[in-house]
Amino acid sequence: MSETQPSPFTDLVSRLLDGQVSTGQVAVSPDGAQVAFTTSRVDLEGNTYRRQIWLAAVDGSTAPRPLTSGDPGETSPAWSPDGRHLAFVSRRGGDPSDRRASLHVIPVDGPGEVRCLVERPDSLSSPVWSPDGRLIAYAARVPHDRYSKSSDADREPRRIDSYYTRLNGEGWVFDRPNHVFVVAADGTGSPIDLTPESGLPEGGAPDHSDFCWSPDSSSLIVAAARHAGWDVDLASDLYRVTPSADGGPASVERLTSGGVNVALPAVSLDGTHIAFLGNDDPLTYPQNVRVGVLDLASGSRRWVSEDLDRTFDVTSGAIRPVWTAEGDLLASAEDRGTCHLFTLDPDGSTAPIPVTTGRRCITAWDHRGGSTVIVASEVDRPGRVIALNGSEERELLNPASALVDRIAPVGWTHFTVPCPNPTEGTDGEIDAWIMCPPGVDPSDGSSPLPVIVNVHGGPHTQYGEGFFDEAQAQAAAGFVVVMSNPRGGSGREQAWGQAILGPKHPVAPGTGWGVADLDDVIAVIDAALERFPVCDPRRVGMQGGSYGGYMATLLASRHAGRLRAVCSERAVNNLLTEEWSSDIGTMFRVEHGVDPVTDPEEYLRMSPVRFAAEIDVPMLIIHSEDDIRCPISQAEELFITLRWLGKPVVFWRFPGETHELSRSGSPFHRRRRFEIILEWFSEQLAGV
Repeated sequence: MSETQPSPFTDLVSRLLDGQVSTGQVAVSPDGAQVAFTTSRVDLEGNTYRRQIWLAAVDGSTAPRPLTSGDPGETSPAWSPDGRHLAFVSRRGGDPSDRRASLHVIPVDGPGEVRCLVERPDSLSSPVWSPDGRLIAYAARVPHDRYSKSSDADREPRRIDSYYTRLNGEGWVFDRPNHVFVVAADGTGSPIDLTPESGLPEGGAPDHSDFCWSPDSSSLIVAAARHAGWDVDLASDLYRVTPSADGGPASVERLTSGGVNVALPAVSLDGTHIAFLGNDDPLTYPQNVRVGVLDLASGSRRWVSEDLDRTFDVTSGAIRPVWTAEGDLLASAEDRGTCHLFTLDPDGSTAPIPVTTGRRCITAWDHRGGSTVIVASEVDRPGRVIALNGSEERELLNPASALVDRIAPVGWTHFTVPCPNPTEGTDGEIDAWIMCPPGVDPSDGSSPLPVIVNVHGGPHTQYGEGFFDEAQAQAAAGFVVVMSNPRGGSGREQAWGQAILGPKHPVAPGTGWGVADLDDVIAVIDAALERFPVCDPRRVGMQGGSYGGYMATLLASRHAGRLRAVCSERAVNNLLTEEWSSDIGTMFRVEHGVDPVTDPEEYLRMSPVRFAAEIDVPMLIIHSEDDIRCPISQAEELFITLRWLGKPVVFWRFPGETHELSRSGSPFHRRRRFEIILEWFSEQLAGV
């Protein structure tokens, strides 16, 4: 592989990426008659993404139509209470360092022009109309005065007083926190900052970006960490923020008792209760995120989803619960590779009831005016916009139909593997999948094919029954793809996710990283090679990113002859230095059970870089230079060690990219990454 030589996989990857479209947010109109949704389309030639807002009639009576042009890019549609207007956010796009954004209102059907209500020098998000239609609340970053200088050489130095000062993909955030603003919907007056830092208790977190309106429009319910010590106890609470009638400071009332982790509040239609997502113990991770309800009159709080031991914080992004007119709740949860919508009783007296079913993932949804609209993704069909009508479903739009026609995605076969060396509460089976190249049957052993084993990140995430371009690209290139959800992942009972907590964890001690999870991945590899003749046992490679990269590096030294090549991407290779340098550094203690100062040996014990001398297969390392979730020093440590030991290793660095390279990096870099990986595995897993 050279930096300049054309790749034999360019055409394949270009067909997969160019025009690839994903469907994001969904917003149903107040009367339930229309739905607004966002799409994001890859533009390879322009090396950018075209994001726009669409409208569709829920009953399918009119054809869906784009409401915005997609240039410079529009997101976050929010309906006015009368259903006549949509608010949305426009972003400038282009240079990632250009964070300018603006808030607009557009008439949906009648005459009128788009009005710009707010322009910000930094990002703006989450517009929500007050129920009386007078105000729009939104979140916007408020940069420190140092950002008025164009050069770092002229800026004041940063004084650091807390952890979590940066965020992957955003850079420095402690000195440009999100505040909650309101602005008149008719464009009169100036925006009002409801959560200025001057109103914070000493030591409280200045970031406020998670909120909803009360039904009477008198206040907003905000989830935030306004207390001192928030960066140590990791707790967050619900607050009622009430704007002042005379333009003075807003009043702030704490609604929860502290020591909990709450997010995504939703007020009941009668204003008496607040639903939210969260858990009781912020210092234990992972946990299955639950749905809670707060009684505003009594202050009592209860969890109402406990009869379904699954996480409601889904891999595709947690979605705010929604109250129905009947007083029930809707929320979405993961379940063994799927993600579905459930109805919940707000008093928790009955088990959640599935609204959607099947081998698919509901990646977005909304419910208003008696109408429910979902975005459903399947392995061979990217997100389709679907209206639900009882047990019937009506497809409103399939934005990726042209892509499907062009690349003809393949399906996969689900299989299970007995869990080896079961830990407490996990004596079940591992979910796994095998995907073959087009036209190839996994039972056909006449010409066995090379295999790439993929391990997901997290670890508390899951591979799901949705479209995954990584697997499609590998299968189209002639590889058999094997994936699984080992212990430590989500979509299962809480004990499954907590099986790999550190053995010294005070609440739920487990095996630590690299034990039960490693056993599971090896068991899946062995089962796939035994059950599916299409797999060539002499040509097996492995790829993983983030935590999956951790597993890739570790398995490269622990595979016992099973593997011929390993790609470790955006990996954690040294848990000790990761805890000191990541944007979420000091948070890994809640997984490992000890902190890196008092027990550094526990972190080093699990670090794959320690076992680099035992790596006996060629390694491909891929890392982004602006990744601060797993800083590039993680890759540098591994590369220098392997190079020093004389091991075969190739290291590719992507400039200007973050931890999200494979998902939302520049289209050019996403294509090059695919080309590098496919070409490298083709060389390493060539016929023997």
